[in-house]
Amino acid sequence: MLSYLKASLLVLCTMLLLVSGFVQAELVAIPKLSARVTDLTQTLSQAEQAQLEQKLAAFEAKKGSQIAVLIVPSTQPEDIAQYSIRVTDAWKLGRKGVGDGVLVLIAKDDHKMRIEVGRGLEGAIPDLYAKRVISETIAPKFKQGDFLGGLNSGLDSLIGLVDGEALPVPSKPKLSGGGIESMLPLLLFGGLISGMMLRGVFGTFFGSALNGSLMGGVVWVLGVALGGAAILGIIAFFITMMLGGRGLNGYGGMPMGGGSSSGGSSWSGGGGDFGGGGASGDW
Repeated sequence: MLSYLKASLLVLCTMLLLVSGFVQAELVAIPKLSARVTDLTQTLSQAEQAQLEQKLAAFEAKKGSQIAVLIVPSTQPEDIAQYSIRVTDAWKLGRKGVGDGVLVLIAKDDHKMRIEVGRGLEGAIPDLYAKRVISETIAPKFKQGDFLGGLNSGLDSLIGLVDGEALPVPSKPKLSGGGIESMLPLLLFGGLISGMMLRGVFGTFFGSALNGSLMGGVVWVLGVALGGAAILGIIAFFITMMLGGRGLNGYGGMPMGGGSSSGGSSWSGGGGDFGGGGASGDW
């Protein structure tokens, strides 16, 4: 009898593990974070996404808070609140140590939405306020099929609430090495133009010296360390000296096309902190 019970218990545990693994495998995947507005349903046009992206980027530059929008077809079999927590754990919206991130999650086919609020903004956006933004601002326009209007108005309400909160001033972004590399064609073109002009006004040596100082100052302002900016300034000086009368086509046949930057810009979270604050609703 005892062995029969043990065998039955073993079978039951195995079945539970299989079912648990199956459910886990069926959970909706979390998309990679690369923009402030992610629409997996093609509800918004590219122009509409760009409009919302610009609004959120401008607010982040001003206030420092990160607000992101995610539109998915469904979160089933998970409740939207559970899926939202998984998303914020993966995306890490908001600044590290500040926790000023907000996720606006729309499950279109489920007719459900949720505003997930970082710990640092729970005072600015209490659960009751988040619920009112959903029910009074976003949902009425969603019911009319106006998804852009609903999101626009909802984001404006959230931005207004966060804007009144005392938060650390956002740090001034500095270009990484990759950012400087992407600007090299523009810097080269501008440096050659200014070099030709300064040589014509101040002569070969003094014009080249001025151009080297100018280019070194520009890259220093863009975030390059002082030593690196000085080296680039010296290089610009010697290049300007060698320009001679070769015109705007550059020295030694150097092409002067401006080129295009590689790929689009990406965006990521800052390591924010979420504790379940926010509200859910439907339309």
